[in-house]
Amino acid sequence: MRRLSHFPLLAAVLLAAVPRPAHPLTELETSQIRRFQDYLRICTAHPAPDYAGAAAFLLPYAASLGLRTATLHFSPCKSKPLLLLTWPGTDPSLPSILLNSHLDSVPAEPEHWIHPPYAAHRDPATGRVYARGAQDDKCLPVQYLEAIRGLQAAGFAPARTVHVSLVPDEEIGGEDGHEKFVQSEEFRALNVGFMLDEGQASLTDVYRVFYADRLVWKLIVKATGAPGHGSKLFDGAAVENLMDCIETVAGYREAQFEKVKSGKYGPGEVVSVNPVYMNAGTPSPTGFVMNMQPSEAEVGFDLRLPPTEDIEQIERRIKEEWAPAHKNLTYQLLKKGPVSDVTGRPLLTPANESNPWWAVFEQAIISSGGKLAKPEILSSTTDARFVRQMGVPALGFSPMINTPILLHDHNEFLEDKVFLRGIEVYQHLIRALSSFKG
Repeated sequence: MRRLSHFPLLAAVLLAAVPRPAHPLTELETSQIRRFQDYLRICTAHPAPDYAGAAAFLLPYAASLGLRTATLHFSPCKSKPLLLLTWPGTDPSLPSILLNSHLDSVPAEPEHWIHPPYAAHRDPATGRVYARGAQDDKCLPVQYLEAIRGLQAAGFAPARTVHVSLVPDEEIGGEDGHEKFVQSEEFRALNVGFMLDEGQASLTDVYRVFYADRLVWKLIVKATGAPGHGSKLFDGAAVENLMDCIETVAGYREAQFEKVKSGKYGPGEVVSVNPVYMNAGTPSPTGFVMNMQPSEAEVGFDLRLPPTEDIEQIERRIKEEWAPAHKNLTYQLLKKGPVSDVTGRPLLTPANESNPWWAVFEQAIISSGGKLAKPEILSSTTDARFVRQMGVPALGFSPMINTPILLHDHNEFLEDKVFLRGIEVYQHLIRALSSFKG
């Protein structure tokens, strides 16, 4: 039965990966795809993202639509611009809408790609545009701006001011990007009432939406014990003590993973704990001394928690079960960011009737002809967490349906018709969110 329960997901994966014939493009659609390709061809991958090139492309693009533009810097080097684009609303007393995207991308390994990762090659047979950042998330700025172009052409004027923030360094933690931005006077002056940030692709024809990111912790456990000859059997050796820790953590990890395998929980709804390094042994010129048991050993874990998790219970588990002092174990717990917002609430945006923004968002998707999946907690992190820390509601959403999830993967692509459909969806979203008077 367990194998059968995975059949719908497997079928969705296979169907999303099957190439579909490209559809004929109108003149407007051709120009929109071309702008998408032009942006993708600017290599903003780490470790040396071309932020200047991205700014040189995006700022005139926004200005051509009559948007106000500003360039902010939150690092001393002044080489990491944060671009702020503004479409003024007719009622500036209303809190504004913020649409966010990051400028940077992760590196690519060209030898593993069927097309060069920064060529933005479009396959004429399938309409697939191959490039690093095609899904994560260089599609968004072009979709935002083209949606604004379409709304302007229709004579629409937003009541709420609409801001677009294009930020650096999301892929390396966002310290010199959105993290400092939300703490700035410039951000406070925007009076943001709601934000949309990136999401992920959907394997089916149902859009995914994310109302929270998991918390990021790093756990380092150190074990000590008496050293001894490699042949000696004795209790309390450092590596033995560390193995007790690893086995206990592995049991907890398996229990969490089983929840996901059962289909009752999403990957973001459980605690993930994964070993990322181990350090033990006495070095020698050729490797390690093989006949000596070391007196110290260490292991590091990547730990991710849903914001709905009982934080105190996890901390007790670490102290009492994973790294108990009576086994000569000590630990260091590094928490990346707060566990609650400025008002003390969990770092999540309610995706139900208690949140009036949710109703506006949901109705806009429906009016666009789309369907929404059950709201999810993102298993990784995005810049949305920084805005939620300020008490501002934020949802993660990228309008990519019937698309394999290829962020950070080889041969990342987005089909032209999926990209173009996303522009239509954002027209509905921007119109609805900026018109909301609640």
